[in-house]
Amino acid sequence: MPVVSNTSPILNLAIIGQLSLLNRQFGTILIPLAVHEELRVEMDLPGSQIIRQALEAGWIQVKEVRDKPFAKVLQHNLDQGEAEAIALALQTGAQWTLLDEREGRRVAKSLGLRVTGVLGILLRAHQEQKLGSLEEVLQELREKAGFHIREELLSEVLKGKILKP
Repeated sequence: MPVVSNTSPILNLAIIGQLSLLNRQFGTILIPLAVHEELRVEMDLPGSQIIRQALEAGWIQVKEVRDKPFAKVLQHNLDQGEAEAIALALQTGAQWTLLDEREGRRVAKSLGLRVTGVLGILLRAHQEQKLGSLEEVLQELREKAGFHIREELLSEVLKGKILKP
């Protein structure tokens, strides 16, 4: 079964040099055109070269959303990338939908999708001993990628109290 991602999980993991975790945990990742555009892989930005390599290798694939009116409806509360990622996940019967933003996660779950994000991916890698210090990686995620993590959630992640994918 496919896995669909929004921009944030791909971009943030690429910036900290951990994009390969997606391939190891899920295999092929599908992204809608809006997410591909948001990733701006043609520019020389942090993480863009690693993302280009994943696209060229074929384990990240761009797929068109067929139900564009549904994606437009979702854009009333979500950005275009999130809306298209959710629409694509429903279209493909995705096993997982990778989202980090709270509202996108809420909407996806309300539509019956299984959701995880960067923190769940990193925690799973740590629990499988495929990641060094979780605390160091999370600090890097905050500093290099500017990823916002509430202190309460950070504490839960470090104690392994959130669910892994």
